[in-house]
Amino acid sequence: MECDEKLLRFRQAHLNPFNKQPGQGQHDQEAGDDLSCRDSLLGLSHGDPGFQCSERVMDLGLAEDHFSRPVGLFLASDIQQLRQAIEECKQVILELPEHSERQKDAVVRLIHLRLKLQELKDPSEDEPNIRVLLEHRFYKEKSKSVKQTCDKCNAIIWGLIQTWYTCTGCYYRCHSKCLNLITKPCVRSKVSHQAEYELSICPETGLDSQDYRCAECRAPISLRGVPSEARQCDYTGLYYCGNCHWNDLAIIPARVIHNWDFEPRKVSRCSMRYLALMVSRPVLKLREINPLLFNYVEELVEIRKLRQDILLMKPYFITCKEAMEARLLLQLQDRQHFVENDEMYSLQDLVDIQAGRLSCSLTEIHTLFAKHIKLDCERCQAKGFVCELCKEGDVLFPFDSHTSVCTDCSAVFHRDCYYDNSTTCPRCARLSLRKQSLFRGPSAEEQA
Repeated sequence: MECDEKLLRFRQAHLNPFNKQPGQGQHDQEAGDDLSCRDSLLGLSHGDPGFQCSERVMDLGLAEDHFSRPVGLFLASDIQQLRQAIEECKQVILELPEHSERQKDAVVRLIHLRLKLQELKDPSEDEPNIRVLLEHRFYKEKSKSVKQTCDKCNAIIWGLIQTWYTCTGCYYRCHSKCLNLITKPCVRSKVSHQAEYELSICPETGLDSQDYRCAECRAPISLRGVPSEARQCDYTGLYYCGNCHWNDLAIIPARVIHNWDFEPRKVSRCSMRYLALMVSRPVLKLREINPLLFNYVEELVEIRKLRQDILLMKPYFITCKEAMEARLLLQLQDRQHFVENDEMYSLQDLVDIQAGRLSCSLTEIHTLFAKHIKLDCERCQAKGFVCELCKEGDVLFPFDSHTSVCTDCSAVFHRDCYYDNSTTCPRCARLSLRKQSLFRGPSAEEQA
């Protein structure tokens, strides 16, 4: 019985909104507008506890708009809607009282709308595809799904709504808005003009020599972290701020050459890019920098012998038509310096030697080259040597392990025969006699 009375009172208090009289809807709307205007002037909202009326407690929400946007939220799906929202926000700012809190909020909302418009704007309309700045050659990226980090502001690059560029030389990535803030030249230019490593292990000079500022952006730093933490680069020994030093890890060339230490250390972003560009460049002459390293690292001795043999094979391939057609020397196209000399090494070579990869791959290439010269190609076989000291055995080649080569005439002998024979090289003696006969011939004719 009590439930029936409550239901009857509810039906009497809340009529069906679709059964309103013709003039009643307009009257209710005007009343609602007056109420909302009064509430906005008083600073009240429908969510405030003090605003709720006891007569509307039983209201199930028929008079409430659940699909309206919250204040300050703009759901603009395209540029046209954003521009329209910006114009409406401008008009609201002009109508509101000056220096009021509501006007300040509207100005902040206008700034957010303009930033959103700039992010959603089609980059192909305004942003060029190529930008050249401080020897950087920036290309506009097309990828929208890859999430990157801006090297300038250390913020995430959202490819869907932001335009970003990548330097083709040093792979420096940044927002389009950060391009004009870059102060560091492209590292590729330094690699091209001055390709050399710092060969001193962490040459630290102290924060006072840097005036307690970042070595790159000159921001104030200190070891206490106030105003910014000082982070040391193990490659240069200099100190950087958190924006220029991300605690990236890299192998330090000086530690490898002097200590054969391949443990990655923390370096700055600039050093990281420089080491990445220099890793495959053959600029390390180990015999001059640290000749004792060959006495302690057996793998280096093995690699040096393989490289010397490949240099001895190179003349056979240059004069062999089949080898040139098969392009055998392109087996070493990733390490072109291996067919030019046996002294220069790159940092990547030393890393591969330590890991054991280079020895395996170079041994396979050495076997392939030797097979072509000694078995597959008759022209290369015809360029072999016969030991003139013992005149026995098979055809010899200068890259065989049991042979020795004369330093003057490049004749090949058995190693035992060459060192056991105390006389001079037979080929050198024969060439000397031939030269003497050539000089004697014209002089005898003149005397006659």
